[in-house]
This record gives sequence, C-alpha cells and structure tokens, in this order.
Amino acid sequence: MDNNTHYDVIIIGAGASGLYCALTAGRRGRRVLVLDHANKVGKKILMSGGGRCNFTNYFVEPEHFISANPHFCKSALSRYPSWEFIGMVEKHKIAYHEREHGQLFCDDSAQDILTMLLDECAAVGVQIRINTQIDKVNVNDANANKNSARFELLTTKKLSKKDIANDVKPSQTKYSCESLVVATGGLSIPTMGASGLGYELAQQFGHQLMSTDASLVPFTFTDKTGELIRALSGISLPVIASNERISFKLPLLFTHRGLSGPAMLQLSNYWQTGEYISINLLPDTDITTLLLSHKKSHPKQLIRTVLADYTDNALPKKLLVALQTTLWDDIKDKELANIKDERLIELGATINGWQLKPSGTEGYRTAEVTRGGIKTDEVSSKTMQSNFQDGLYFIGEVLDVTGWLGGYNFQWAWASGFVCGEVV
Repeated sequence: MDNNTHYDVIIIGAGASGLYCALTAGRRGRRVLVLDHANKVGKKILMSGGGRCNFTNYFVEPEHFISANPHFCKSALSRYPSWEFIGMVEKHKIAYHEREHGQLFCDDSAQDILTMLLDECAAVGVQIRINTQIDKVNVNDANANKNSARFELLTTKKLSKKDIANDVKPSQTKYSCESLVVATGGLSIPTMGASGLGYELAQQFGHQLMSTDASLVPFTFTDKTGELIRALSGISLPVIASNERISFKLPLLFTHRGLSGPAMLQLSNYWQTGEYISINLLPDTDITTLLLSHKKSHPKQLIRTVLADYTDNALPKKLLVALQTTLWDDIKDKELANIKDERLIELGATINGWQLKPSGTEGYRTAEVTRGGIKTDEVSSKTMQSNFQDGLYFIGEVLDVTGWLGGYNFQWAWASGFVCGEVV
C-alpha cells in the first residue's frame, strides 16, 4: 500500500456538482482532492446540450424540480441563483446565447464550461485524480471526540490497457479527510461511467433511497403504435403533451425507436410505467369545432382537406396520411355531409388528445438524468450534510432532486455544490 494522504475535503465525482463544490471549498483555503473512476473529468458536461452545454436557465423556480420533498431545493437555489453562474461564465469571456424558455447555451462548445471549472479549481489548488476506484470508506471513530468525523478511503488506481499488457499490478492508496462529499451522479448513461456508488455509500451510513428511474428520456412503443411511429421517423411538430399531473407545450419528435423531443423528455419526468399519455397534435385548433362547422358550410369536403387547408398545413403531410389510415380509413373518401356528428366529435377528440400507452422508455442508456435517489428528508437543505454522519455530504443528481429539461439540472449541480463548498 502507498502513502496515507490527508485532505480537508475529499469529493467523490468530478462532474458538475463535484467540481463546483471543489472550487468553492478551495476558495476558502481548504485542501481539496477530487477522485473519479472515469478516465476523463466532466464527461456529461461535454456531451450535454448537443455538445454546447445548456449550463443554466434565466428562469429557475422550485417548481422546475421534482422531489418527494419539494421544499428541499429552495434554500440552495435561492442562495446560488443562475445569475451567479452566468457571472462566472462572463468573467471567463465565454460566449453564450439564449434559446426558447430561457435556456442558455455556449456559442462554441461545452468544453468552454469544463475548462472554466478546471481553471477555477487549479487556481485554488484543488487536486483531481482520475482512474481511481473507491474500494472502501471507513469512519475513524478515534476522531469522533474532536467533533468532526475523519474518513478513510481505500482506493485502487485503474490500469490502462498498456499497464495490463505489461503486467503492472494495481496500486492502492489510502486517503483520509475531515469532510467527505458524495457527488457521484445517478445511473444515467452508463457508457459515460455512471454507477450506483453514491447510493451504496448513502446506504452504508443508514440513508434510505427513493426508487430510481431513467428520466428526461424518450418513450418506446410496441405493437401497431410502434410501427406507426417508426414509419414517421424524423417528423417533428409542436404539441401539447400531458398526463394527469402536468402538460407541456413543446416540440415532439418521431424516431425509429419511439417518441422523443422536448415534449416527451419533459413528460417522462412525471410518467410512471403503465400510464397513458395524451398528445394534442394540433394545440392551436379545436378540431371537433372545425369539422362540425365545415360540415355545415362545406358539406362536400373531405376530412383530410379540412385538416390540411384550414390548419395551415400544421400536420406534416406524411403524418396526416398515417393518421387517416389509422383513425378514419373507412370514411376517408366520404364527404362531411355523410359522416355522423358523433364520428367527427370522436375524431376531433382523438386528434386533440391522442391517447397512447408507452411500453416503456429507452432507459438509462439515453436518459439525461436519474429520477429519485437519496431521500432528502435525511439531508440538510442548507449544507447538504447527512443527518446521520457528521462530515458526510451529498450533492447534485445523487439526491432525490430532478430538474426539468432546460439547464435546471446543471443549476441544481452548481447550487448544491456551492452551499456544500461553503461549509466543508
């Protein structure tokens, strides 16, 4: 075993929340070490926002977050508003732009945000070690009488392919610290190195977990609906997507795997397996009223003509044809005058509220975040410290706090990292 190295603060996880906590603690003169098992820091930062990093949002409110305890996020978000992070971005002269709904993206690349965080960490002496596996975390009870628990971490250096080929033996290092911060993220995108380590550590210290699920994730469909959706792959249109709890007016995208786009990703945050979702394909038009009024004024028209000509072709032609085949194939060549009102009312209700039952989601493979996590009732909302173990902290996505699509999960990472970094 190698040297025993002591730090004031050790942070497990070199993602958004971990790096922000590190630079905040480092500014206070704390000796900080960040450990990560991945071969690169900030992988999810780099891939976010299509490589442009949707790093925050102009409009951040507690209702943009989901948690079994909806009040938990309020303290951190109010103490570290998005303007603080925007100020750092501007100080580093990173060009950015606003998209719809207050979302902020880098003009150039997500690398700009990661470089900024790493530069800020380096400026205050934060040390970062990658390719480091955490084998064990122990509490040194001998230090308990000093009123700040001392932690010991046993780690193994991950070997490169070259090391393995040269028969290099993995080296172990023992670290110790006064404050231990768990910033390991959730289970989303395992190819980026996601793991359940944070949850395991929480349970080691007696914390409960709220059940976890892939979130901000596309829906999948089987049977005939799946075939219909696959045939429409590539089509996008603005819709209102809803379930019994919430609705979003945003774009929908048909893909060869199912339904995606912002409307579906947002709704997935609020969806439970087995539930139906409702999609209003023409949110700006009451289709029932349109069809019934045209039956009176233009009785010889066909349904497809009305839906194309009198909605400014809001439905892409390929989608209109597919809907006709699915919903009114038996009366597609009938004039409105010869169709019963009940059938038109039913059709209007379907187009303004298409009921679909997803078979599931694409899962953690493509999910942007993990819903659920460490129960927040057992953590201080002001400092992120465990209620069960002094000196142990949880920040970011590992907690049961899930933001909407649009920069909110990053803002939670910055805010929770900041309030923790102020006290560790």
